Amino acid sequence: MRVDTLILSVDKALRTLFVNSSIGRGSPSDGLSDHALAAGERARSEGLMRVNHVGEVCAQALYQGQALTCRDASIRRSLEAAADEEVEHLAWTAGRLAELGGRKSVLNPLWYLGAWSIGALAGKCGDAWSLGFLAETERQVEAHLSGHLEILPEEDVRSRAIVAQMKADERRHADMAVALGAESLPDAARAGMRLVAKVMTKTAYYL
Repeated sequence: MRVDTLILSVDKALRTLFVNSSIGRGSPSDGLSDHALAAGERARSEGLMRVNHVGEVCAQALYQGQALTCRDASIRRSLEAAADEEVEHLAWTAGRLAELGGRKSVLNPLWYLGAWSIGALAGKCGDAWSLGFLAETERQVEAHLSGHLEILPEEDVRSRAIVAQMKADERRHADMAVALGAESLPDAARAGMRLVAKVMTKTAYYL
């Protein structure tokens, strides 16, 4: 790995973990009222948005790892464009967590390292398999966000607006991966991904 590439990768990691920056679109919650929530509802929203923030930390790491090992320049550019939208998601979830009085996961550096390693490994397997992994990841994230929309308090319209927009974006990212030539992953691989995601979400809800 070239030194300048390594420096850029480290810079992106630090920005993901420690800088609440956004590009492009403002938050979908802008202009919506922040209704008072009961203590239990606020705690539920806080836990769910912490999980979603962890998901966006992992998405940044995954895309960056994949882009680093991607062999096709046009696919790399598509991955980088999708990663830009994930930066928006990262900022939206961080902002909502702060509004709820919550904190980010203390394990974010660990989540980032793990996801980056998986992304880089997927890229090493070839662009078609890397895109297949990405498409399946985004489908599972979309399903996970659908579940959150079912259990987020109805009064928490700001969190719900953010999650709904993220869900739509993840579907587009999955469709993009398929259009670029994603291979369908084996059933065992998809099941393994669901298991890992379940462990991550259960842990991140509290930590």
